[in-house]
Amino acid sequence: MEKIQELNLIDFVISRKSVKNFIFEKIDKETIREIIECGRWAPSQSNNQPWKINVVTHPTLKRMLADLTFEGGIIENAYVDLVVFLDLERSNNRLIDIQAIGAFMQNILLGVHSKKLGGILLSDIIKHKEAVNEMFKLDAKQYDVMGIIAIGVIDEQMEKKFKKPRERRFVEDFSESF
Repeated sequence: MEKIQELNLIDFVISRKSVKNFIFEKIDKETIREIIECGRWAPSQSNNQPWKINVVTHPTLKRMLADLTFEGGIIENAYVDLVVFLDLERSNNRLIDIQAIGAFMQNILLGVHSKKLGGILLSDIIKHKEAVNEMFKLDAKQYDVMGIIAIGVIDEQMEKKFKKPRERRFVEDFSESF
């Protein structure tokens, strides 16, 4: 029985993919909260949990974010955008805490997938971190933008239309000594 559950988890992780096409359909606040809750359980050094997110659903704010990046269409079409920051006051070691932020964002993306929604991590926004901090009135000495997670109901037709084969390196290509 445990082996079946293990395989289901592996299949679940493998089936998660980045989704860029959404239909505009409301996602209730409780679902968004549950997705964020998944991130909360990510590992971090000394349990410092060095993350902060701003939840964006307002069209004007989404447009302002969209104007800062070539990924703007995705930001605007998502129902909700989670702007993820590294909280430097909670940070012990920048490199280690950036690893924790990566785990935090992956947990959120797995939470999105578990709700049968689509999501994608958008990183281009970090090129405009000063503008993002200003937009949210956050002190740049305390918060460093790490990315945006766009979330929405999957537009299955568009996803099929633009579907590309999912390729990954073989485990043997990047690991040593099994």
